[in-house]
Amino acid sequence: MTDTLHRFLIRPAAVRGEVITLTESWREIVARHPIPPPVRDRLGELCAAALLLAATIQFDGQVILQIHGDGPVAIYVVECARNGHFRATVQLRDSVDPQSPMAPDTPLSALVNANGRGRFVVTLEPLDRTQPVTQGIVPFEGESVAEVLENYMARSEQVPTRIWLAANDTQVGGLLLQRLPTEGGKPAPDLDGWGRLQLLGETVTPSELCTLAPEQLLHRLFWQEASNDHEQRAVRFACRCSRERVADMLRMLGPEEIASILTERPDVEVRCEFCNQPYAFDAVDCAQLFRPESAPDELSAAIRH
Repeated sequence: MTDTLHRFLIRPAAVRGEVITLTESWREIVARHPIPPPVRDRLGELCAAALLLAATIQFDGQVILQIHGDGPVAIYVVECARNGHFRATVQLRDSVDPQSPMAPDTPLSALVNANGRGRFVVTLEPLDRTQPVTQGIVPFEGESVAEVLENYMARSEQVPTRIWLAANDTQVGGLLLQRLPTEGGKPAPDLDGWGRLQLLGETVTPSELCTLAPEQLLHRLFWQEASNDHEQRAVRFACRCSRERVADMLRMLGPEEIASILTERPDVEVRCEFCNQPYAFDAVDCAQLFRPESAPDELSAAIRH
């Protein structure tokens, strides 16, 4: 099944919606992050939620969702670009064994809000670096990823939104409905549409979200509704890490810090938190980081001293 985001509009009810299915990209993420199943599934739901939310925002840049936790999970992060590329990661606390068993139905609240100090962060990072980054930080509210997003949209964006999400070890699915403002302040032709579509959405099962193609899911739920303006686009996992980016990060540490690391080990290894790709820099590589043309070797000088 191709990873796809499907957008639709039910004009008489003034409701727009989106359906997301992830298979190949989700399996790639799972293969890179050995984590307990409940933590994994909540990450999958956040991936779907981020892609659904990003598709509703007219913004030339990337949308970043973060859930900072005070439970077994320290942080969830999903980054989505406007072209449908996304990447995701999760960090457990040092005291948590990734292989330790967890109850399969452990809710998100137990993973990140055990002591009531969890928070949810939405960041809009424009491609144009001269434009400001905007960020919204709200307390963690809800038991699930869907509830957290719905509460955020109600409070921060004031857009009535309903979200249904599901994930397992091989597939992720999601459905979003949003009530649109009516044109010219006039009531929607279908006055009961918003309430009726929510009731129809409530009938979807986790299995259907994960296994049905978007067209099949929409037919299953809304076959009697007059929907139009359908649009599809592919989504895929794509990490932005590179050896050059890692080199820039190491330069920020400075030659003395790098030299200190090299006295304890043969190379400096950095592993991407998103894709788990390792990048190794030996002493020669590190020397090149701080050697402008015709300039002295700062790293060697740092090692000598």
